Amino acid sequence: MIRPILLVEDNPMDVDLTLRAFKRRNLANPIVVARDGQEALDLIPKWEAGEPRPVVILLDVNMPRVGGLEVARRLKAHPALRTIPIVMLTTSDVGEDIRTAYENGANSYIVKPVDFEKFMEVAEHIKVYWAALNEPSS
Repeated sequence: MIRPILLVEDNPMDVDLTLRAFKRRNLANPIVVARDGQEALDLIPKWEAGEPRPVVILLDVNMPRVGGLEVARRLKAHPALRTIPIVMLTTSDVGEDIRTAYENGANSYIVKPVDFEKFMEVAEHIKVYWAALNEPSS
């Protein structure tokens, strides 16, 4: 079974850009989209009930309701979910956000490039490393 990738992103244009980039890179994993941090946290009971957990979570920093840094903290505090890799994929290059992301358990921090071709390169790296090479925890 191919596990999904969870994309947590509130900006519809960034969601579209990310989905198009992964489609062009022929990503085999299905992508589940949560439109804010609360939607992502609302998935926890489903994962606890046996739905496939994401192979990786791509998480924006600045979102309404619950921000990405708080989502990362809560997921990494959950005993059954702390092994899911979290990649902060965000426009924020603020040093405090980067530091807090790693303190809250993020495995990687990527500042989204504004150029689509450069974003395609990021999508390829995510696909190859997190969806193909990295061995996920069960």
